[in-house]
Amino acid sequence: MISTIFHAVFYNPIYNALVALVAFIPHGDVGVAVILVTIAIRLILLPFTLSAARTQRAMKTLEPKIKELKEKNKGDKEKEALETLALYREAKVNPFSSILTVLIQIPVLLALYWVFNYEPFTTVNTALLYGFTPIPGMVSLTLFGIMSIVGKSLVLAVLAGLTQYLQAHLMLAGTMKPVEKSGMQGDFQKVMGLQLKYVFPFLIAIISYTTSGAVALYFVTTNLVGSLQEWYVRRKLDTEALQGVTP
Repeated sequence: MISTIFHAVFYNPIYNALVALVAFIPHGDVGVAVILVTIAIRLILLPFTLSAARTQRAMKTLEPKIKELKEKNKGDKEKEALETLALYREAKVNPFSSILTVLIQIPVLLALYWVFNYEPFTTVNTALLYGFTPIPGMVSLTLFGIMSIVGKSLVLAVLAGLTQYLQAHLMLAGTMKPVEKSGMQGDFQKVMGLQLKYVFPFLIAIISYTTSGAVALYFVTTNLVGSLQEWYVRRKLDTEALQGVTP
């Protein structure tokens, strides 16, 4: 049931978009189609990313007041929770919205990854195509006629790892910048930040190299677009803060 819904709502539409692009792109360059589909998906998800970033920044500004509520209602968890929720309502902040935006993005990004991983394009899977999706007359598995996206690609894998590091660096320096805290919570944030910045890029590079050049190209593209989105979101939030816009 879940698999059927996932394919119908996410996997099949993305695959059909990819096939249609290959049909229209000169020489049927699958690499260019991978880049364009990835960029399109990230742009569609941009409003959700911006919403989550607004919520995150708003909650950071409320942290001193939340700390005061905890001290005030020490030992009374129920009263603390009620007053905290009242504070969120007063500030027009929904603490669960960032979780919802992540939940919305996960199946889309997973579908995008799985399409590039399981549909090699050596043959077009016509069983997944809609009636109006054109079948490419020519398919090229070499990006710009230079770099193959079939099989392993060390160059693209290294680029995937480096661009993931760049995105993590920008995220940790911007909208995901941790608040300075002492104790266990502060240590946990530091460890998570180090893993996001140094361990995750290494894992992405390994995954990219052990799968295919198409998957590596997907990671490179989504990381670069994600980095640009982080820069845009940060500028947008700074502008809104100067103009006194509430989340």
